[in-house]
Amino acid sequence: MPRPVGLKHVADRAGVSIGTVSNVLNRPDHVAPDTMVRVRTAMDQLGYVPNELARQLKRGGGTTLGMVVLNLVNPFFAELAHACQVAAEAAGLTVILGSSDQESEREERYISLFERQRVEGMLLALQDVPTTRLQLLHQRGMPIVVLGRSGMESGDFCLTGLDGYRAGALAAQHLVESGHRRITFLGGPTNQVSDRWSGLESYCDKLGEVQVDRLNTLDQTILEGRRAGSEIAARPPSERPDAVFAANDQLAIGLQQSVLELGLRVPGDIAVMGCDDIAQAQTSSVPLTTIRQPVSAIAAEAIRLVRAEREPGHVHSTSLLAPELVVRHSTVQ
Repeated sequence: MPRPVGLKHVADRAGVSIGTVSNVLNRPDHVAPDTMVRVRTAMDQLGYVPNELARQLKRGGGTTLGMVVLNLVNPFFAELAHACQVAAEAAGLTVILGSSDQESEREERYISLFERQRVEGMLLALQDVPTTRLQLLHQRGMPIVVLGRSGMESGDFCLTGLDGYRAGALAAQHLVESGHRRITFLGGPTNQVSDRWSGLESYCDKLGEVQVDRLNTLDQTILEGRRAGSEIAARPPSERPDAVFAANDQLAIGLQQSVLELGLRVPGDIAVMGCDDIAQAQTSSVPLTTIRQPVSAIAAEAIRLVRAEREPGHVHSTSLLAPELVVRHSTVQ
């Protein structure tokens, strides 16, 4: 296998010193235009690729961010990753993306990889609270922003994301004002949806006239939503909820598919509501009422926070962004 092309190869081809090649890469304003052309031409001819890690170490800073999301199959996380890439590029940064698939070992492998690559910072959608190792990595100076949910605030990390408690309360308000009095919350794992459940439960408890219960799921997928829909449809009519607020749109879409196939009407027999406002929410068989996440604003805030982590005297902060109610036909006849 051919050895990688180095600075000396480029210098020999261009007829200049290694120092001149280094200046072309790092201090181009110190190089004469004709010399610049000769060196760049030699690089192209030889297929030279700069060692970005070495350059970052020499300069004491980099332009690469490492990002881990829970599952790229989930359209929300795909949209969030794209928005972070756009926001990072506007700031002169590049994002390397990994999906943990909600596996702790895979999450840890990505974090270790990013550490070895000396990334400028990390954007992490964690499956649980930060580990001791992650806390130590942060204490050693690695900028880390948790892309999270309310309830994870500890003061040890910067955090940004949807205000899930307000999202749950907003969903409850809409369903109650639409006439529903038996509301089921659908979602799981528990630690990932507790904020939305708490907001829903708290709002309903204050009214005292609304029954709320919870149907846990192992994941937040369409298949889990379909399973829940079958379970709810099998209950006697008097024991069914008249509305379901699902922790995300995929669960809501799956549940809606299932109950419709089993002969129930949406929203006539059961209103269905999700959270995130993914593209499929508008095109589901009954267009889905949902809580919209401000994805672009979350991404912009994440990039701002991870850059701020390098500033002297930085104080960690939590920035939870407001949800937006999007009313469609799945809750309103």
